[in-house]
Amino acid sequence: MATKHVSAARSDRKSLSPTSTEIQPAKGKLGIMIPGMGAVATTFVAGVEAVRKKLSEPIGSLTQMGTIRLGKRTDARSPKVKEFVPLAALSDLAFTGWDIFEDDMYSAAVKAGVLEHRLLDQIKPFLQSIKPQTAVFDNNYIRNIDGPNKKTGKSKADLAEQVRDDIRRFRKTSKADRLVMIWCGSTEAFLQPSDVHSSLAKFEKGLAKNDPNIAPSMIYAYAALQEGVPYANGAPNLTVDIPAMCDLAREKQAPICGKDYKTGQTLMKTILAPGFKARLLGMSGWFSTNILGNRDGEVLDDPASFKTKEESKLSVLEYILQPELYPQLYGNICHKVKINYYPPRGDNKEGWDNIDIFGWLGYPMQIKVDFLCRDSILAAPIVLDLVLFLDLAQRSSDLRGRGIQEWLSFYFKSPMTVPGLYPEHDLFIQLMKLKNTLRHLKGEELITHLGLEYYD
Repeated sequence: MATKHVSAARSDRKSLSPTSTEIQPAKGKLGIMIPGMGAVATTFVAGVEAVRKKLSEPIGSLTQMGTIRLGKRTDARSPKVKEFVPLAALSDLAFTGWDIFEDDMYSAAVKAGVLEHRLLDQIKPFLQSIKPQTAVFDNNYIRNIDGPNKKTGKSKADLAEQVRDDIRRFRKTSKADRLVMIWCGSTEAFLQPSDVHSSLAKFEKGLAKNDPNIAPSMIYAYAALQEGVPYANGAPNLTVDIPAMCDLAREKQAPICGKDYKTGQTLMKTILAPGFKARLLGMSGWFSTNILGNRDGEVLDDPASFKTKEESKLSVLEYILQPELYPQLYGNICHKVKINYYPPRGDNKEGWDNIDIFGWLGYPMQIKVDFLCRDSILAAPIVLDLVLFLDLAQRSSDLRGRGIQEWLSFYFKSPMTVPGLYPEHDLFIQLMKLKNTLRHLKGEELITHLGLEYYD
């Protein structure tokens, strides 16, 4: 294991040289496949179509609205990201999905209650054309909801083969040149890595034997990777964060990333906590509670699913604040996270935070945050950026065979890394990593913000 880490470090040092890598052009259609056609998925797809029809703007999307600085500040070179690297155009996106409910995307969007009828009705025929395929589902992993639109099979291997058939069929019917799968489904019950996850051979044997430690999300991911399709994990589920999937991703040159979209309360934590640490302000406690009433809230009302989400949310502060390096400041933090299912709130989640900090000579202070956010509105641009960047990664000679795409940590609560490497949670470091990766791909100098050259 140590040798692997040293090798990775050497590889990183080599990659700092400003030489561009081969990136295949984004020719033809890009097919987007979505397990879970609920609030997030319908808000994403409806939003893309609204932007394509010039009914709205892609607010919150780095790929569509963001810029990237190149060279020195005095060079005044800041092209849009989508003009700097060859990303798929929105006009070239095609969509399909799976869900346990039979609603087409228009009906599902109406039921989700995120977007106004006035907007949905302008794109109704398009949304109605996207109907869910039968889903892989297991009540042992998601207990609080159920639906009629489910696959049946004699084994989990059979279910995986059915998903592979769905992928092949969509590739053919949509005439897509490339595909990406992104999980927009529910949070599954908490699952620890076990022996069946330790190698691809053991995983495939587990599929054949219906091993209970193989979750539905893993069946989708396995099917996607076997078909050479990149996979993004938008939930805190274990899914591809296991040796079997990481090995398969590298073997098939199908990039993977995850876990858990960074949207509401955790987004605020990764903005605020780096500021406290930068100013060396101490912290004695951070209490967080949420109320939300969408399908996600209903699923998380089950303690087993909440445990998965809680693990994802609790890890952020520890990695940002590094209490082992700053024991006087962060060595005794009381960090609590609660999620409450409250149906009247719908998709409009509210996150309350009480933060107890202390400053010079130990004098205490408090910060209180009340974030009334729209969960799916914040998630939709993340989904768009991830599918476009994963497609870029697969077309890049430098990225496609690496498996985990850590440079996409910017979008996740619990970023995946190679074993033994702690994740980077600081939002601003994550953004620098993402943009430096794009600069590296195009042979531009990496930005360090040293700036001494301006004073020579």
